[in-house]
Amino acid sequence: MSDAYNSTWFAEKLSDRTIRGIALETSALIRAGALPVGAKLPPIRDLAFSLGVSPATISEAWSDLRRQKIITGRGRNGTWVSGDRFIAKPERLASSGHYGAGALDLTMAVPDPALLPPLERALAYGALAQNLNSYERSRILPELEAEVRKTWPYEAEAFLAMNGGYNAVYTAIHALVTPGAPVAIEEPTAMRLLDILEHQGARIIPVKCDEQGPLPSSLNEAMLYKPVVFLFQPRLHSVTGRTVTPKRLGELADVLRYSDAVIIEDDGMGDISSAERHSLGREFPDRVIHVLSLSKTLGPDLRLAVLSSTKAIVEQVQSYRSFSAAWTSRVLQAAGTWLLRQPETAHCIAAARITYDERRNRLADALRERGLTVQVGHGLALWVPVESEPFAMVTLAAHNIAVNSGSKFCVGSSANIRVATSMLKEGFDEVAHAIALARSP
Repeated sequence: MSDAYNSTWFAEKLSDRTIRGIALETSALIRAGALPVGAKLPPIRDLAFSLGVSPATISEAWSDLRRQKIITGRGRNGTWVSGDRFIAKPERLASSGHYGAGALDLTMAVPDPALLPPLERALAYGALAQNLNSYERSRILPELEAEVRKTWPYEAEAFLAMNGGYNAVYTAIHALVTPGAPVAIEEPTAMRLLDILEHQGARIIPVKCDEQGPLPSSLNEAMLYKPVVFLFQPRLHSVTGRTVTPKRLGELADVLRYSDAVIIEDDGMGDISSAERHSLGREFPDRVIHVLSLSKTLGPDLRLAVLSSTKAIVEQVQSYRSFSAAWTSRVLQAAGTWLLRQPETAHCIAAARITYDERRNRLADALRERGLTVQVGHGLALWVPVESEPFAMVTLAAHNIAVNSGSKFCVGSSANIRVATSMLKEGFDEVAHAIALARSP
């Protein structure tokens, strides 16, 4: 097969001899089936000679395809087409399994439906939304913008309603980040954020964290790569349950002051956190994108989030989304506005916050009693250190308990498991006992 797809064959097929052109035209050949899965690619030097380019050009083009997982291998063993990667899917999220009826599934850190506010009256109000059923590509209903501005953590220039928090981040990343561009992101982070960056082909630069948030020293090291974006969760971290302290936020601002990176703040947990909302938008209003998701507090089926930034950045994001859903349902925007205005909604969210903290703390306390180290925090999950992730996963599976391995939330190696607690209502001691057994081989 390698003889059939030699450097001469490639020279006949590839017309654009730039790095990007070679990568795009090669991927097009694979997509069309002209270059099949398993085909071995010619040596870099041979191909460079046939195309009349430098070996470095081929190497960069292959690196781009390798990041997209279209090709694999390098060095003496050669490089080959590794598989059909054109059916895009979030690899980390998609790797979650389906468990039997008897299994205790602690993989999904999601809101408990019983703790969400009722939607009937809100949706009835939404059916009367201003400009309903118009094809006007409005960015946000004025009444929703007015409502969120009351508690927004900085004076933002422009707002945009989005179809959920991850949709907001996905759209912003695809609008602003070109494939191969470096992006700094805290580690660990939400696995769906990593899925988004990997799908875009970004070069992911992990930023280490402690109990106060991203480490300024690690962010400073990441800045050496000149990232186009720094992405982090300032209020309540969805994986570890920590909150970035005001002091740490100021230290991060000091590092970012000498960069031109766009700063994306993902407030995916909303008022599940009791912490005061804060933002680097006060320091850098010209390059902060602040995203507030309402899924955890008002309900995931509202598919509602709000994004803020400058008018220019919002226009870029809106222009990109015009290729698909050009606006967020006015029915859902109005329903969300109605809920935000109701005192009962605030009481419902406060009660849910207490319940989530109780569930998280009960399991955390049971783990500490068994000698495990668990960070103090809030939210819907626990980040639990273990000696071996594979051993922990197998041991818990033997006890009919499903959790997520920490590696799903990291670019590098991990020795943790993420245990969702939001739906855990009983059996805290039994779960803690199983995790204690899984901690160490």
